[in-house]
Amino acid sequence: MLKSTGGTIAAGNQKTAAAGIEMLQLGGNAFDAAVAAVLASFVTESTLTSAAGGGFLLAHTQANKNILFDFFSQTPRAKKLQSKLDFYPVDINFGDAIQEFHIGLGAIAVPGNIGGIFHVHQRLGRLPFKVVAEPAIHYGNNGVKVEDFQHYSASILKPIIFADPEMKSVYAPRGELLKTGETFFMKDFANTLAYLVEAGVQEFYQGEIAHQLVKDCQEFGGYLSLEDLKNYQVIEREPLIINYRNNLLLTNPSPSSGGILIAFALELLAKIDLTDVEFGTPNHLQILIEVMRLTNTARKERENVEESFLNDEHINQYQQQLVKSVNKWGSTTHISVIDAEGNAASTTTSHGEGCGYVIPGTGIMMNNMLGEEDLNPYGFHQWQENVRISSMMSPTIVLKNNQPEIALGSGGSNRIRTAILQVISNIIDFKMPVELAVNSPRIHWENNVLNIEPGLSQKVANLENDRVILWNQQNMFFGGVHTAMELEGIITGAGDRRRNGAIASL
Repeated sequence: MLKSTGGTIAAGNQKTAAAGIEMLQLGGNAFDAAVAAVLASFVTESTLTSAAGGGFLLAHTQANKNILFDFFSQTPRAKKLQSKLDFYPVDINFGDAIQEFHIGLGAIAVPGNIGGIFHVHQRLGRLPFKVVAEPAIHYGNNGVKVEDFQHYSASILKPIIFADPEMKSVYAPRGELLKTGETFFMKDFANTLAYLVEAGVQEFYQGEIAHQLVKDCQEFGGYLSLEDLKNYQVIEREPLIINYRNNLLLTNPSPSSGGILIAFALELLAKIDLTDVEFGTPNHLQILIEVMRLTNTARKERENVEESFLNDEHINQYQQQLVKSVNKWGSTTHISVIDAEGNAASTTTSHGEGCGYVIPGTGIMMNNMLGEEDLNPYGFHQWQENVRISSMMSPTIVLKNNQPEIALGSGGSNRIRTAILQVISNIIDFKMPVELAVNSPRIHWENNVLNIEPGLSQKVANLENDRVILWNQQNMFFGGVHTAMELEGIITGAGDRRRNGAIASL
């Protein structure tokens, strides 16, 4: 854990964090830092995110403005016969389990990441965009050494990486995946980003890049049209706000569901006095399990998770049950920044697993959001046309006296909400320093299955659950809650070691 008074960034890779902190060193603000880090992550964490994915950035400004920038993926404006689609399953081997993902041109939703990042910078950034993009361009041209986590990710996603010759040439230039310590380059992406810096982001949505993408989709089995790309809009939303133990919590509102489910769980937990509860004891874990169970139950009983989900009458039904009872992979990455001026940025981005298609000559892997089972609860190809896809991504900021106290978020699909819940509770309820709060063991309860990390295993062995899975080590299954925190003028942070977390401070 580093301490600073100038600002801290927590991210999923040391070079991602370094790109952000360089902006603060140059006189930029938290939003310059976040944008630089996201752009850098398209290189340094390119198995998890890309310019053609989707995401969210939650901003708190020194002027006390709170904005949720929604640049998640949009469904296309028209459907096609399924027989005409390039859409197929691939089996991904996680060692102890095999999971099926769907890729191909028919899995691509309208991308938002690159448009969102340009938009955020235009609204809140201070430095020239050319300066903010420079670290990402530098990493792409000069190469990045493969770290253990990158090698692990690439190994898991090998069938998708190898589905496209351009992506294969990045991660397996000699035919086999690069090993830890070897260097990969993304020169095509560096050139594309340099071009977009000069020409503007509209070139991605309306220029030659857009026309090439649409041509391939129309000829070879995708949905996307020029109308889809041309009409894509970044949406600025009012964050969802709740009060948790006299802390103001801002998170992702409807139509995404992750933030609302976190808020619901915290509203339940707020009714329990944890003063005399020791972290990690059976009593503590049973409380968490019940909160997770009741949140899942409420979600199933009310199919549409919207902000009325949080009204007092609805919550009270489940709070009474709680009080009574206590008397996988997710290709996503997160960046948190707090600067010395009182600005905070929390941003989560993803491209799913990628769809196995790179726009020729650009180095940009497209997303597979229409092939993500979690994002298509009614079945593949059953989505409503031209709407934002609902996401579990939940960039979150906690304010104390209108000043940013905690900025955090996570990757991890359905585990995002339980990971963030536990880190917030660790900091606020158990007064843990941020490093301990982020890297303490976690649990995840869902559908009568309790997953539990080591350090807690023996303590819950006797709890009654339908099924208990004891993990041998901490794992990215439980999220990656990269967190920045300000306490009494000192800005600190912690990267979640489950997902190669790193921090940098000024």
